[in-house]
Amino acid sequence: MTLSAKSQRRLEAEMNRLRAEGAAFAVATVVRTVDATSAKPGGKALLDAEGTLIEGWVGGGCARAAIGRAARDAIARGQPQFVSLRPEELLEAEGVAPGEEREGIRFARNGCPSKGSMDVFVEPVLPQPRLVICGAGPVALALADLAARFDLHRTLCAPGATPQDLPEVEDVQDGFALDTEGAARRFVVVATQGRGDEAALRAALASGADHVAFVGSRRKFATLADRLAADGIDRAALDRVAAPAGLDIHAITPDEIALSILAQIVQWRRADDRPREGQNA
Repeated sequence: MTLSAKSQRRLEAEMNRLRAEGAAFAVATVVRTVDATSAKPGGKALLDAEGTLIEGWVGGGCARAAIGRAARDAIARGQPQFVSLRPEELLEAEGVAPGEEREGIRFARNGCPSKGSMDVFVEPVLPQPRLVICGAGPVALALADLAARFDLHRTLCAPGATPQDLPEVEDVQDGFALDTEGAARRFVVVATQGRGDEAALRAALASGADHVAFVGSRRKFATLADRLAADGIDRAALDRVAAPAGLDIHAITPDEIALSILAQIVQWRRADDRPREGQNA
């Protein structure tokens, strides 16, 4: 069964709205059914981070709870889930328990009187990771320019800079009031290089960013960190700042330094994408 044009338009409109809001959601697609089920192959639905159905149809209450759990897990892990709903007697005959996962398939009990089976693919759609760059110097501008190729939403915090001085990015802020809202992962790079270092670092640490990097020497950062710690900033948070920013590739030019920082962000990002301990790969 394919979606009607009207249903497809509703789903697409809702997906566009959720993406614009930076919300995490999941798309559930029925890929196979056996015997009687209310949903048919090709059925689709959108679910939010709590597993609540937003739009579409993938079956009634018998299926929705299991698919909701799969949607929550898919979003939390950042990994697709494949759910096979089967009547209890069929699960017992195959020697699997509800909730068990084998070879990438999560099994769930279908308690509906119809005794049908249904396989559903649940894919997470996560907000675009956000790269916040503080500064308007050569390294900051090179980083903003080079990051355009890395599927990152770029915000350039460039106090006093004029638009013609800046590369094209998604957002420009005249100041260091960093956004703390939204579900997207955030990487903050303080590249102020002597022009507002302390204010930018304070804002970066207060933003709750997943990772913070500081462009500058170890000695410079140590001096700044001691001053901030003496002023009440959490020393553990300061210790987590990558300083100097970037992987050690012996970078010298602004473009090379920007490349080293992006390499470090890719390293962080892909490490965060891996299943955590206790989760199935």
